[in-house]
Amino acid sequence: MNDLGLISYGTGAATFSALLLVLAIGYRSRPMGGLLLFAVAVNASWLAVSAYALYVDSFPLLGVQLSETLRNGVWYAFLLQILGFNLKAQGLIRRLALLIFTLVLLQGGLLLGFSWLEAVLGAKPSREIMLAGQVLLAVIGLMLVEQLLRSVPQEKRWAIKYLCLGLAGLFIYDFFLYADALLLQMINPGVWSARGLVNAMVVPFIAVSAARNPQWSPNVYVSRRMVFHTATFLGTGLYLLAMAGAGYYLRYFGGSWGIMAQAVFLFAAGLLLLSLLSSGQLKAKLRVFISKHFFNYKYDYREQWLHFISMLSEDSSLPLRERVTRAMAQLVESPAGMLWQLKEKHYVPTFAWNLPFPEGLVEPKQSPFLRFLQEQEWIVEEGGEGMAAHPITVPEWFGKLKDPWLIVPLVHRETLVGFLVLARSRVGVTLDWEDRDLLRTTGRQAASYLAYQEAAEQLVQAQQFAAFHRFSAYVVHDLKNLIAQLSLLVRNAAQHKHNPEFIDDAVQTIDHAVKRMQRLMGQLRSAGESEQRESFEVVTLAHELAKRYAAYQPPPEVEGKDEGSIRIWANRERFSTVLGHLIQNAQEATPPEGRVILRVSREQGLARIEVEDTGQGMDPTFVRERLFRPFDSTKGLTGMGIGAFEVREYIQTIGGDIEVQSAPGKGTCFVLRIPQGEVGRTQIEEVKEAVS
Repeated sequence: MNDLGLISYGTGAATFSALLLVLAIGYRSRPMGGLLLFAVAVNASWLAVSAYALYVDSFPLLGVQLSETLRNGVWYAFLLQILGFNLKAQGLIRRLALLIFTLVLLQGGLLLGFSWLEAVLGAKPSREIMLAGQVLLAVIGLMLVEQLLRSVPQEKRWAIKYLCLGLAGLFIYDFFLYADALLLQMINPGVWSARGLVNAMVVPFIAVSAARNPQWSPNVYVSRRMVFHTATFLGTGLYLLAMAGAGYYLRYFGGSWGIMAQAVFLFAAGLLLLSLLSSGQLKAKLRVFISKHFFNYKYDYREQWLHFISMLSEDSSLPLRERVTRAMAQLVESPAGMLWQLKEKHYVPTFAWNLPFPEGLVEPKQSPFLRFLQEQEWIVEEGGEGMAAHPITVPEWFGKLKDPWLIVPLVHRETLVGFLVLARSRVGVTLDWEDRDLLRTTGRQAASYLAYQEAAEQLVQAQQFAAFHRFSAYVVHDLKNLIAQLSLLVRNAAQHKHNPEFIDDAVQTIDHAVKRMQRLMGQLRSAGESEQRESFEVVTLAHELAKRYAAYQPPPEVEGKDEGSIRIWANRERFSTVLGHLIQNAQEATPPEGRVILRVSREQGLARIEVEDTGQGMDPTFVRERLFRPFDSTKGLTGMGIGAFEVREYIQTIGGDIEVQSAPGKGTCFVLRIPQGEVGRTQIEEVKEAVS
């Protein structure tokens, strides 16, 4: 019994049987699929018969030879059917098929005839004829494979190239085996024994071609993850086998240094293997290679979609912006990304993953580039060919980022919610239609999540304002009680004004009412002021506010040269309250020895008002995320957290804009830019019309 041959053919029979099982489970009565199923079954049977013949020495050799001839004939029939042969075929393909099957039948007849002569008459016919016949059958197989490759158009060869490679490998190995036997008058036992493993290695090639041809393949799903892990395990096994062989060579030929050299080599090989297995870039390249060469489509869309939705919805411990950025980046193996979203009139970065957060970058809402993104939903690729058809200039900031690659629009209900900037992929690929369709579809889903989060935040703010209005009703009730107390005091004053005790009590009542109203007004501040607007002089108002807050430390200073009348269109009392709030905040954040400065000047047709202090300052994260968030106060129970929010909202209502320049330990500067005079009045009316 040949143990190596038994293991080899047994392995081959097992692998072909596994392929047969997969094909049989998903068989759907397709003619081409049925013939492939039959060819695989015959190949598995021949390998099983060969393994049994090696296990049982008395098994007749004729059974192995006939099953091998039948195997060749079935594979010829399958290849001829792909080439277009059927029972109604005419011309060259019909004559070729008849010739091939005649040769197969002749080879089978020779095997039966020689066996009969040897068994009945005791003759020993020449084996050269049978070996020559096997060589001829191998050549026929190679010829059919070559004809198949020639007949298939170039763009469709990807579907059958692995089948051609596998069968060509089988026929080339058969040709080598029998040609060597014909020359040496004996079959090489080692080459014969290895034949089973050679057949086993062909199974993946046949399986890949079956998966790429719907008319052959069954409806059986093979997970990309399973293929990835199988390929990883197979590669690891081959690597370990090669390293073991190299280690044995070092020990055997290394002399006195052999054992030490083997130990050092195997340790280094193990470290290298661990490094390769933990390499994200290598894993990404393997996934791309498997998707590109072993499947009809690059992506397993079901798995990609489930994983994408899972990342967006399940891990609530991470902010949604981070989940969106990471989920989109992982689709194309990008190592970093930056999310931009619409904030008021500009798109600004709101989250950066594995990239430094850029301060001061903005993209105007009405820029041609963003209109192009919204209308076309085009995936912009750095250096991509598709941009040649679209004469749109990419913003300058894109080239200044670290290794920029893609700009992916996030569109929800035909509105550009934001866009993602992704760093170059670790596998260095160029986008094709599959990548673009996947990014466009997932981008729409991510945009819906971001839009709903924005709506939820606005709803929360509306609920908070509703609660604030309820609180205002309570304050009004308290004011009503105070008015009632003071009214009673006034009515009794005429009768008891000469009574010293009444006077003392009246003073205490008034003092209590004043203090209580101060507390209420300190909370409500400017609630209830008239919204009537007028044109007024800002420099004069600045001097008035400086005097009003001079009693507090540090007293505000008005700087700058007199540039004449600088007027704006707004409600003077409401604007005075807003500007006073900034001054008060500056004083509270600045030590007595510090400075609070007011500046008024012109800037390109706008009134520029600065409130600067030398206080403790704020970090960029606080300015970006908390400063203008309503009901978020750093003063504990004494603050309501709507002061800065009220300042920004009112400045925008009168057509202006607000900028904050701050650094921890260096102070803060609020810059207000407001349209002057009648220009401001026109812009306010336009805003009202747009809102209505």
